[in-house]
Amino acid sequence: MRCQQCSNAEATVHLKEVTDGKLRELHLCETCANEKGFHPVIEQNKLSIATQFIWMAENLYPETSSKVGAVQCSACGLRYSQFSRVGRVGCPECYDAFQPQLQKILLRVHGATKHKGRLPVDPSAAPTMTGTLGGPESPAGGSTGGTTTKTREGGPASAQPAESAPADLSALTPEQVAAHVRELEEKLRRAVETEAYEDAARIRDEIRRLRGGAE
Repeated sequence: MRCQQCSNAEATVHLKEVTDGKLRELHLCETCANEKGFHPVIEQNKLSIATQFIWMAENLYPETSSKVGAVQCSACGLRYSQFSRVGRVGCPECYDAFQPQLQKILLRVHGATKHKGRLPVDPSAAPTMTGTLGGPESPAGGSTGGTTTKTREGGPASAQPAESAPADLSALTPEQVAAHVRELEEKLRRAVETEAYEDAARIRDEIRRLRGGAE
């Protein structure tokens, strides 16, 4: 297929856009795509999914990127223009600094800013059943009078998730608060790496609460 812009080179960049219910396709060669500002598509296999979504939203609506590129996080100094290139925030405060832009991008890409679908089953919330050793579930002659707890699958009970810090922080020592903060910071790092932004925001708020109560 020839480039629709120059009609000379082979089209290697293929774009689709739905406007007013009508599908519009644009097929460009690499040179024409670069001239129109679509060059990031050529290397999108090297980018994260979040980066691709940000790039698509901003290039389909260039008026957005031209106005907010200079917005900067007051905590880590990351600019929105940098975030739009790498697809990762620099710290928890970036979610507040870039909140208006992130909401617009989510609306344009997903049609909503909140997940409205089904949630995965939480293994820790699986119902349990108890039985007596030596009862119907045990071999004959194996009764000891004790009890055991089994999961629905019949295996050993799953480990309980780490407890959250109590609402009353005065009950914690400074060392306990610091330990909770370190644990949450590690969870926050993993949430950001896996692009679980809603989880990261909740963890960030919990870290703020702990740090605020410790002061």
